[in-house]
Formats: sequence, structure tokens, C-alpha cells
Amino acid sequence: MFVKPSIQFFPTAQRNSMDLFSILIPSWNNLDYLKLCIHSINSNSFYNHQLIIHINEGTDGTLEWIQQQGYSYTYSTQNAGVCYALNAMATLVQTNYILYINDDMYVCANWDEHLFKVIETKKDNLFYYSGTMIEYEDSGNKAVISPFDFGRDISTFKEAELTAFAAQINHPDWFGSCWPPSIVHKSLWEQAGGYNVAYSPGFYSDPDFAMKLWQLGVRDFRGIGASLVYHFKCRSTGRVIRNNGRKTFAKTWGIPASFLYREVLKMGLLYDPKVRLKFPTNFKFVWAKIRAFYIGLG
Repeated sequence: MFVKPSIQFFPTAQRNSMDLFSILIPSWNNLDYLKLCIHSINSNSFYNHQLIIHINEGTDGTLEWIQQQGYSYTYSTQNAGVCYALNAMATLVQTNYILYINDDMYVCANWDEHLFKVIETKKDNLFYYSGTMIEYEDSGNKAVISPFDFGRDISTFKEAELTAFAAQINHPDWFGSCWPPSIVHKSLWEQAGGYNVAYSPGFYSDPDFAMKLWQLGVRDFRGIGASLVYHFKCRSTGRVIRNNGRKTFAKTWGIPASFLYREVLKMGLLYDPKVRLKFPTNFKFVWAKIRAFYIGLG
């Protein structure tokens, strides 16, 4: 059982009316990568944005550094998990758009402009978009540009080479936005109630949030091919006790998360504006319900 963390809130005194997105960055003693992430946002963004950081522990100097920078932040002396952290940071949001990004990501030039260009074409707020990750190894994920090795850690990071690569690549949009860097309208975040803390410390919380958005009428789950980020894959998951999110998801929604990704959101397939995402009603759906039942028993 994940214990509800005690979180402190430290908003900045004034709002910058020029800020477009509120960027939520949870971090857990990962200061060097957090610095690089924020550096990339400040250097490579077309627009100004509000930055909000959740500091888990911060015993590596993160707490002092964030205080010196003057960003809004939330703080817990222990790891709060991604669900509690995101929900805490969301209470400090001052813009209409909430963007969640990991601290081990480096955003490429004009990543935000490409996202907002697509948002501006929408006649409503019923969307959930992601940037497109570049990774150094091939994980078999169709939604990721890989393998393109621009460094496996900060010491081997090839920033100039990444910048040149990002400037010339022409990657298409894809179906299935479901993970960071992800953006949603603040009104939808509030209607969905943020991330479900029942998944704390966070495994399977992303597809659960997508399902909540689906229930609210969202059908535009899209990865934006021109909005690029480099992902170092510095996983902190090895430091936590995993929740059985697979079981929680199956019991909550009556389908496995894999079915949502593959058959409903069509994750990683080329985006086609003529295709409207929907739940299939064929044998695959029936079999998915049966699988979910047995997963829920596990």
C-alpha cells in the first residue's frame, strides 16, 4: 500500500501573462538531468512557459537549486510517486495548457511551436497530444524514433549532433498519444480529476488517464512528429516498489491496457485525419474482456 505523501507547495508570487504552457516536471534526485531538461526548455522553446517542478527528497541539491531559480515547485521529503506529484503541481498551474514531461528529456528546437500549431487548428479542447521521442536504442515501439544514439547519459550527450538531426528529419504524426511529453487542456485535466492516485507510485497511470479522457469524449490522441524530444531513459522505477497497475487497470476498465494501446488508440500507426478512433466490437474485444477478468483475479 502506497502511503499518501505530505507535500508542500511553493508558488511564485506573480503570473507571467506571456506564458503559454504550464510544464510539470517531477524529479527525484536527478539534478544534472533536470538542469539539462530546463536548459533545453529555456533555449529551444518558441514561446514562454510556466515551469513547475515537483522535488522528491531533493537531497542531491535539487531543492536548493530550484529555490535559487525562482520556479514554482512542490516538495515532499520522500518519493511522492508520479500521480500525487502531478496532481500537486497542477494546483499551481496558471495557463490553459498542462504539459507533463520527464526530467530526463531534452526538448529540440521549436518543439512547443509544433505542438501549438496543431492545437490552434482544433475547434474544441477534446485532444491529448504528445511530442515524439528520439531514443538511442530500439525498443520496438513504433511511436519512437530509434535507434539514434546522441548519448546514453549527460557525459556522452551530443547536443550539436542532435540539433542538426532534429532540424532535418521529417517524421509523420502518429496515433496513440499516451505518455510524456503530453499536453492536455486544463479544463479536461480538471474534469478528469488529474492522475488516479490508486496507481501510485505510478505504473499504468498513463493509460488510465487516457481512458478517463476517452470517457470525456476525447478521440484525438495524436503524437506530433515535428515536436521532438531526446529521451535518456534514466529510469527511477528501480528505486520503487511497483504497484500492480496492470491488475488495477483491468479491474477498473474491463480491458487490458495493451488492448487500449493496440486496438483502440492504435499507438504508433501513422495518423490519418479521416480515421476516427473507436472501440472495436469484434471478437478481439470479447477476448480482451475475458483476459481482463483473469488479470483482475491475479
